[in-house]
Amino acid sequence: MAGFKALLATKTDGGQSVDWSDLTQDDLMEGNVTIRVSHTTLNYKDGLAITGKAPIFRRWPMIPGIDLAGVVESSESSDYKKGDEVIVNGWGMGETHFGGYSEMARVDAGWLVPLPKQFNCSDAMAIGTAGYTAMLCVLALEDHNVKPKDGQVLVTGANGGVGSVAVALLSRLGYDVVASTGRTEEEDYLKYLGAKEVVDRNEFSGKASMLGKERWAGAVDSVGSTTLANVLSQTKYYGAVAACGLAQGPDLPTSVMPFILRGITLQGVDSVMASKERRLLAWGRLAKDLDIGKLRAMAVAHPLEDVLELAPQIVEGKVRGRVVFNVG
Repeated sequence: MAGFKALLATKTDGGQSVDWSDLTQDDLMEGNVTIRVSHTTLNYKDGLAITGKAPIFRRWPMIPGIDLAGVVESSESSDYKKGDEVIVNGWGMGETHFGGYSEMARVDAGWLVPLPKQFNCSDAMAIGTAGYTAMLCVLALEDHNVKPKDGQVLVTGANGGVGSVAVALLSRLGYDVVASTGRTEEEDYLKYLGAKEVVDRNEFSGKASMLGKERWAGAVDSVGSTTLANVLSQTKYYGAVAACGLAQGPDLPTSVMPFILRGITLQGVDSVMASKERRLLAWGRLAKDLDIGKLRAMAVAHPLEDVLELAPQIVEGKVRGRVVFNVG
């Protein structure tokens, strides 16, 4: 049986080791669809996994990579056939199931999303979990009736993957977007994506008051901790905040005041175990609402071998936009 290359994490006495390995399809985990991976990407969680900064791996050994796109090699499911182009996001890939940093993958057919015709596999990984999560956040704001006419919408961590796609999506949908970032030298980039204003993240780094001045009709937050607490205290009456990340930390030093005195909503957004229905809705909306030119402008292509160099950089907040890995 022909072999293939994969990045394999193994447990050691001192923690973990991550190295390139030669595998065969017999080494792959259970599933009814086998995929020849053409592209994958780098998310914050992938960076945490590879660097060992957080206990992302739930079993050993493990192939990292929470995203992949590619072509069906073989299928035991009537839903897919050889040659179909597909996407996988989440479902425990790179945590409990072998992930996308491999030339081959095997997963359950229920995890797959057909590649929208508006995108190629590289575009799909320029979106990846980060961009798909950004779309889930936009859907959450819409579900809570946050409309463009209601006022400014804040995006924190705006230079990152979730933030970049959220800025592009919200601006195209007509929202007045304010982008928060620690890299204000990237103002031109964020305004190209559609931000009307760029603010320094330090505005949200101090201790949050129980109620601040009303500023935001809604927000997309990938930072958590004190930043999210400040955003909540500044959200307008009946506004909503979609929270999807914890780059600053998992704590939330806030009070009930914004919720009981302004009736705001804090909507958690999980991309890993989202339903198939929600995934199809999100990818359909991405195909309709995401400017393909802006998507390609925020993405930088690399060979997969560069992942070990880039993983620490994304954890340190040094990666702008999206990284696309060409596999093989």
